[in-house]
Amino acid sequence: MYRYDNIDQTLVAERVAQFRDQTSRFLSGELSEEEFRPLRLRNGLYIQRHAPMLRIAVPYGLLSTRQLRMLAHLARKYDRNYGHFTTRQNIQYNWPKLEDVPDMLADLATVEMHAIQTSGNCIRNTTADHFAGIAPDEVDDPRPYCELIRQWSTVHPEFNYLPRKFKIAVTGSPADRAASEVHDIGLHLKRGPDGEIGFEVLVGGGLGRTPIIGKVIRDFLPREHLLSYLEAILRIYNQEGRRDNMYKARIKILVRAKGEDAFRDAVEAEWAQIRDSGLKLTVAEIERMRGFFVPLPYETLPNIDPTVGREPAFLAWYRHNTRAHKVPGYRAVVVSLKAPAEAPGDITAEQMDALADLADRVSSGQVRSTHDQNLVLGEVRQQDLYETWQELVRLSLATPNIGTLTDMICCPGLDFCSLANAGSIGIAKQINERFSDVDYLYDLGHIEIKMSGCMNACGHHHVGHIGILGVDKHGEEWYQITLGGSASGVSSLGTVIGPSVGKTEVAETIAKILDVYVAARQEEESFLETFRRIGVQPFRERVYAANH
Repeated sequence: MYRYDNIDQTLVAERVAQFRDQTSRFLSGELSEEEFRPLRLRNGLYIQRHAPMLRIAVPYGLLSTRQLRMLAHLARKYDRNYGHFTTRQNIQYNWPKLEDVPDMLADLATVEMHAIQTSGNCIRNTTADHFAGIAPDEVDDPRPYCELIRQWSTVHPEFNYLPRKFKIAVTGSPADRAASEVHDIGLHLKRGPDGEIGFEVLVGGGLGRTPIIGKVIRDFLPREHLLSYLEAILRIYNQEGRRDNMYKARIKILVRAKGEDAFRDAVEAEWAQIRDSGLKLTVAEIERMRGFFVPLPYETLPNIDPTVGREPAFLAWYRHNTRAHKVPGYRAVVVSLKAPAEAPGDITAEQMDALADLADRVSSGQVRSTHDQNLVLGEVRQQDLYETWQELVRLSLATPNIGTLTDMICCPGLDFCSLANAGSIGIAKQINERFSDVDYLYDLGHIEIKMSGCMNACGHHHVGHIGILGVDKHGEEWYQITLGGSASGVSSLGTVIGPSVGKTEVAETIAKILDVYVAARQEEESFLETFRRIGVQPFRERVYAANH
């Protein structure tokens, strides 16, 4: 993984000292809330319903075990003994004291971590496929390019006060595990006509109040032009994006207003002026960055069947919570942060410490965070899978539900977020209680539930196979249901099935939806495939039948 050099370390250390002074002046009354707000946001600090919330950057989801132990330390010393992993592969702390935040950032700096640009109208943490570098279907490892983007975008003077927040995702696989098509910029690694590596570039994706799937503005961008082309896109957005209305300030609104072709033309014209500037990446620089992500020293191992003679519980976990690895004898393990009794994405300090110990033993000292709020041990030898499972069971991190209905994406909702209209965590618990039969879950197959507590769509509800949006109706919590969304492969926005349902009716509404699917599906057909074949009407009729 990338290691800080003196420039990196100096920048982060100086930023900590700067923010410590800013916080001290705010607490003493020298800075007003209005003056302090943009300063704290540039350092990942929000003021939520009950306490400040600090968001830590986890670049492209990659953590060393030393860093994971530091995250455990922060949870134990400054918070309430846990952290929450997000859809941007970051981690959040919901209960720090404002006066402690500079100390938290200073502790993070000792392990090459920070909270810079995890909030505010700037370029946020660049995300990637959590199986980057190990996926059998990968064209190229996206992480070196993510790191180049991180270094280019961090405290970029021209783009530090954009019209609105800006998100970039990079994927190296046709199976888009980074949800790149619903980002401001999505980058798909691909090979050109002569086998050279480059990018398909999508712009203008996003969720929130105006959900839009990104548009392809360049079919193939040679990799040496990556940063200059990104700079051209950001310049057009920074110059022409709206600043008079925050709800119309995202780049997706600009692309729609100008038109896809006109936006592409503007970017190409801007790029023509800078494409051969100092931003052009040399082969040497790309290879230097690739050198931080060289394949680990894998052993030469045969593929084995680790399930022989094992109990059913292990077989279920192996089938649902492990994935193929491009190196024979190895497998990737998904660590489930979706235990039924816990809020999706939450992990305790004790679990983080123990997982770090396990990763040191079985996975080369690295842990990955995922877009769907789980973790991954990417380098587990097949012969070590049983031991790994046993330890994860002990830690309550082995719920065998990855890819099933209860592997939900869920924002913190009204429990923590000052923007939320309705709770999410309680609804997740309701769904877990209603669908506790794992055999039924396995029979249903791959289903993605994504849930948000407000229209900001932090839970990506628009692209859930089943999407749930919390809304406020005269002070009461109601939930709007959408069906047919997807953010991986062939992306689509979900269709609203009808009026919102009451707080106590969400799980039963989902049960009715699933009844339609089970009755209508054809052999080996997934929920999404069935929905796309039969449309929303049969589901709508079943859900609202009792009301007519």
